[in-house]
Amino acid sequence: MKDLAQTFEYLKQFLTDERLRKIEHFSQESSDFVLPVMEDIYQFRNAAAIVRSVEACGFHKVVAMEEENVFNPNLTVTKGAETWVEVKKMAKDISSLQEIKNEGYKILAVSPEKNAVMLPDYHITKPIALVFGTELEGVSEEVLDFADETLAIPMYGFTKSFNVSVAAGICMYELKQKLLRSGIEYKLNEEKLLKMKIRWAVNSIRSGHEILEHYLKT
Repeated sequence: MKDLAQTFEYLKQFLTDERLRKIEHFSQESSDFVLPVMEDIYQFRNAAAIVRSVEACGFHKVVAMEEENVFNPNLTVTKGAETWVEVKKMAKDISSLQEIKNEGYKILAVSPEKNAVMLPDYHITKPIALVFGTELEGVSEEVLDFADETLAIPMYGFTKSFNVSVAAGICMYELKQKLLRSGIEYKLNEEKLLKMKIRWAVNSIRSGHEILEHYLKT
């Protein structure tokens, strides 16, 4: 396998100076310390809004657990965020969450159930996978039972919950602020950073996947 640094160096020649500057600049703040996990989201506008909020906060990966519905963001809503956010699709079952947990994540279900910790009071100390439920029913009972903790957003009106895309935006932004103030090393390590920059470069280049494939074969 080609060295990651060499691969990115090769791809640079196909990027405009402006795009390269943006990749170098925004990659420095990227993090997978908070991993949003979507449980069978079915409205494409919500999927798109979630991707957009995740990217805006510097978290560049989303897990979409699919069962009946396909996680398919509306490109008119994402405003290009899908270029930068990796969407990993997994089956909607506990084995998928166990796989995420085995990678070192604490599983947090976003729900007022199970003595939930309020978002402003939550102290982030290790990587967390934040599970958001479906638009109609919220987080499923099996996920609530499996989760290490539950996290809730305080509500101040008659409405009992936010739309899932709004809830994701609030959580991503608030958790990002907590990380910025924490002193925790939450940014990507060198290997993950290079892999992400390669993916961004490929997505920025016309026929980028073919160019990368050809390079890796030589």
